[in-house]
Amino acid sequence: MKQRIQRVLLSALLLALAACAATTPTDSTRISAGEWRGWLDSPGGELPFGLRLIDEGSGVWSAEILNEPETITIPDVTVTGDALTIRIPHYDATIEATIDEAGLLQGRWWKTAALGAISELPFHAEPNPGYRFTPLELDDDATGAAALAERWRVRFADDEDDAVGEFQLREDGRVEGTFLTTTGDYRFLAGSFEAGRLRLSVFDGAHAFLFDAQLDDSGALSGDFWSRDSWHDSWTASADAEMALPDPSEQIGWRDSVPLDELRYPDLEGELRSLNDPAFAGQARIIEVFGSWCPNCNDATQYLVELDRRYGERGLSILGLAFEMSGEFERDAEQLRSYIEHHSIDYPILVAGTSDKDEASAAFPLIERVKSFPTTIFMNREGEVVGIWSGFSGPATGVEFEKLQGRFEGWIEELLGDK
Repeated sequence: MKQRIQRVLLSALLLALAACAATTPTDSTRISAGEWRGWLDSPGGELPFGLRLIDEGSGVWSAEILNEPETITIPDVTVTGDALTIRIPHYDATIEATIDEAGLLQGRWWKTAALGAISELPFHAEPNPGYRFTPLELDDDATGAAALAERWRVRFADDEDDAVGEFQLREDGRVEGTFLTTTGDYRFLAGSFEAGRLRLSVFDGAHAFLFDAQLDDSGALSGDFWSRDSWHDSWTASADAEMALPDPSEQIGWRDSVPLDELRYPDLEGELRSLNDPAFAGQARIIEVFGSWCPNCNDATQYLVELDRRYGERGLSILGLAFEMSGEFERDAEQLRSYIEHHSIDYPILVAGTSDKDEASAAFPLIERVKSFPTTIFMNREGEVVGIWSGFSGPATGVEFEKLQGRFEGWIEELLGDK
């Protein structure tokens, strides 16, 4: 009981300090600039994330979403009276909230999901209390596991392949890490490890992931995974320092019998374009099968933009084939324009179909199947496939991202050097 009272007093003190540290609101609003602890009411409980509101003066606001160590800048923010609106157009997502008498932000987060459906969760925020997950209420004599292994073999009940869990435990109980799967990674997860309970979350404006697991006496983890308002899975894990995923370049084969000029998709203006169009030719060619809604695709796109700037003048050609959520051409095209602006994309993008993997596989028969978004196809100047990379291990995976960059750039250099 004594420990619980101390926690309550400490939390109250931190709230007071955070309120004092925040920028004093203007006369027309009680919403303060500064750091907030945001959370969504997920079916699995609170799904927390960091939120920084920035008053740039003259009525201009911006925001940053914080998932240690990542900071995501959101420029489209409106503060009017006691109302806050944060728009994330490249994900077709929005946070809407008002501040209540207790100084808390209350509202909702929503985004466009598959076939135009709306995914929605209640949103809340409080001045930053100094923690991500609400600390557990522990008895004074409670003891917990002192260590958390760094690498794990993970089995999600609904997945056909094992995954890798990577966690870094700090001295204060904070945890950073991610899960790597054969289709991609779960990006920058952050949370806590208390009394053997592991809680992790990530929110990037569109993707809301919550993991909650308990370490048992045998040293194994078991728990649950929730995504937004619509997905739940269970998972188990055992410590395994040698766990590794299959080579992404060996998971998907290609079909030589499909001529490029038979594959036609509309550009953003609705004009049908053949993959054999001279405008898409190059000494080295990359076709990216992706969706603007996909977190790993956003990481991959950012990297492709960098590759385009580095290798474009030497003969690298990049083409994006987008498989989008709504299935309505005009809406998907408009969403892709926001995506292009957000990532400063200079290479062309075609609207290839919907995000359903079976439909995507039928729409793009150059490869055996679309197992994951993104899938990256490397081609020579004759349009022949020389390599396929299924999935994407992004910046959150550290060494794996470095390995991916080495493989991609090695293929590009080889193709550019093949005169």
